[in-house]
Amino acid sequence: MLDILFYFDHKYLIMTRSTLGIAGGKSQQFTILEIDTIFNFYKPKPPLSKFVDIFWLYEGYEPVHKTERILPTGTLELVINLRQDALRFYDAERPENCARLSGAVVSGASGRGFAPAEEAFIIGVHFKPGGAFPFLGLPAGDLADTHVDLETLWGPSVGRLRERLCEARTSAERFQLLQEALLSRLCHGVEQHYAVSAALEMFGKNKAGPRVREAAKYLGLSQRRFIQIFKAEVGMTPKLYSRVQRFQRARTLIEQMESSDWVDIALECGYFDQSHLIREFHELSGISPAAYLRQHHRFLEQDIHVQNNHPPCI
Repeated sequence: MLDILFYFDHKYLIMTRSTLGIAGGKSQQFTILEIDTIFNFYKPKPPLSKFVDIFWLYEGYEPVHKTERILPTGTLELVINLRQDALRFYDAERPENCARLSGAVVSGASGRGFAPAEEAFIIGVHFKPGGAFPFLGLPAGDLADTHVDLETLWGPSVGRLRERLCEARTSAERFQLLQEALLSRLCHGVEQHYAVSAALEMFGKNKAGPRVREAAKYLGLSQRRFIQIFKAEVGMTPKLYSRVQRFQRARTLIEQMESSDWVDIALECGYFDQSHLIREFHELSGISPAAYLRQHHRFLEQDIHVQNNHPPCI
């Protein structure tokens, strides 16, 4: 399943997992449920494929200035607004607080989610876990839970890149421009630290995730050094990353379940007990598992498929 951040409201794009699953190999274009909405995907080839999960482009109705909370995934996102040179982000806990940035932004790995204002025409790069660090020019951990103008990282060339993306006539041209921009910043032979690659695999396979101390010992590093390396490349501490992945597994199981058996969900995902699941789910998503399940069922009853990494609207 693809973990893609989508910066718009449910009424503008309805995606099913089967649709997401076939996005790859080449640019795929979809018109969703007879809505005037176009989505394009592009799977990069080596060497970018080691770092980038997918390129995406969205074009739809003019936004009505709504926001929607994006759930944490443990990854970074590069987003460029092709309609206007501005992007707005709201505090997920205090929606009255709004940060206005330029139209080209990098969103750091977040452990609490955030709420971007929806836009009508945007293109983005969804990095793999630990995949953004070669393109940033600084440790990914410096961008944790924040958003930064891409020009701050890449300099004035970003303005020209955005202009060319706006002027391009096709999605293929736009994806090619973004690829070239990323390739120009990719140093030859750059690799993830062996400890980061191994830890990401361990956290992905183990439902509870190994303890940080155990992982560091297995990888032959001190606990302090392991945390430092992991945060610099992934953008968050290994403990927080493990919690986010456990939350994502719980969210997926909740969507698949027909009844609210929280004990089974908790045990399956590696939580200590039901209360641990409920507390951590609310901390990372802003709503309880029960509320998430109720809203998910409501959307399914209306024949609406909830977008990946968005809580159902409440």
